[in-house]
Amino acid sequence: MRKYYIILLILFVIYLPNVFSQNTIGTILNNESAYDGYSLFTIKNNTYLINNCGQVINKWVSDESPGFSVYILPDGSLLRPEFLDEPSPFIPGQGGKVVIRDWDNNITWQQKFLNKNEVQHHDVYPMPNGNILILIAEVKTKDEAILAGRDPLNLVDDELFNEKIIEIKPIGSSEYEIVWEWSFWDHLIQDFDNTKNNFGDVLNNPQLVDINYLGFSEKKANWLHVNSIQYNATLDQIILSSRQLNEIYIIDHATTTEESASNSGGARGKGGDFLYRWGNPIAYKAGTVDDQKLYGQHLPYWIPKGLTDEDKIMIFNNGFNRNIDFSSVDIISAPQSQPGDYIITSGEKIGPDNVDWSYTDPVDQTLFFSKIMSNAQRLPNGNTLISEGTKGQFFEIDSDNNIIWKYIIPISPSGILSQGDAPDPSRVFRVTKYSIDDVAFTEKDMSPGNPIELNFNLDNCIVLYWM
Repeated sequence: MRKYYIILLILFVIYLPNVFSQNTIGTILNNESAYDGYSLFTIKNNTYLINNCGQVINKWVSDESPGFSVYILPDGSLLRPEFLDEPSPFIPGQGGKVVIRDWDNNITWQQKFLNKNEVQHHDVYPMPNGNILILIAEVKTKDEAILAGRDPLNLVDDELFNEKIIEIKPIGSSEYEIVWEWSFWDHLIQDFDNTKNNFGDVLNNPQLVDINYLGFSEKKANWLHVNSIQYNATLDQIILSSRQLNEIYIIDHATTTEESASNSGGARGKGGDFLYRWGNPIAYKAGTVDDQKLYGQHLPYWIPKGLTDEDKIMIFNNGFNRNIDFSSVDIISAPQSQPGDYIITSGEKIGPDNVDWSYTDPVDQTLFFSKIMSNAQRLPNGNTLISEGTKGQFFEIDSDNNIIWKYIIPISPSGILSQGDAPDPSRVFRVTKYSIDDVAFTEKDMSPGNPIELNFNLDNCIVLYWM
């Protein structure tokens, strides 16, 4: 009998590669070492929660396109910004409305955050206390920009976009209260015109942003283009990503709104000034092109405690305008004297000089490249989940950088694909993997449904275990 089982096992192993090769979309690979969780992403009007086989665990449907991030709340509700096609400043990635839907897709809270002068865009963040951080682009007129010290030659539009954060407390089904606010406009510096506001020495004030550093904004109104906002509850700090300036910033959330507009107060005594910045010393005149580390990056965040590289910062480094087109996932250790107190020396570039860990395609760097969107997430088993946004695909790597799970979104710009079709996925902003034991799923029906794709094939979800 044992000989019989061994023969069957050999035949199965021979057959297995053919099984895996059948799928062209959806789950392409599912190795036993992949983290067993549920992946959340939003495409067009729909948001999906899938298991490793690509089977839909839950689906939230909207009349609106995303705007762009999405989160599952502790009670199983979905927090999702949505796009409103109404008059407002135009910034790529804009939304304009923030919605909470329960597990069954019922709207329990919603509110617009747009008018002719400002609009929510890219990201929001659910706070542990139930409040929500919201990223807002705000129009400043040409006169306001010049008064703040912007060189008129650096304005090709008649306006300039400021970025700010509001923290709101949802009330009822559509009301809210702003409980905290922070703005880049309160933390500017310029050395162009000593008759205008914010004049000073850029090099020796790295806690401020130079209003005349353009990055790759090409002098357009969309100057900063902040594309993510994340929060560290232990430090009570916020980390932001400016795609145009190729930098990340950390600010103190432990301030009042008044302190956040100043350079004093708060837990770190610096008000709303940057506690830390990294990625591009050119932005504060402390480096050259050889010192630039980030290129159009997305989603810097603190790796949670208990995970590999805990408390370090993981970044999807898109590689836009790098000398060679390739993306990387980088992890850095911000230099600190103690947790949350960052070491910055005026007049010098801010460390680290090197990353602690980096992933690029091990065969050919250029094979892994997403010019925009994308993110990475360190998982509880030490693996790393990566979204290659422009290709509409997710993959998970182990500690040896082996790809052990891969999923290609089976939705093209024209509709849902059928298994066997050539991949033509829609772009995806971000993916997040949740543990199967997450409190959000308590007492929820987690029965797997069918995969998204038509004519699906689940054979590729067979995992071979040696018994």
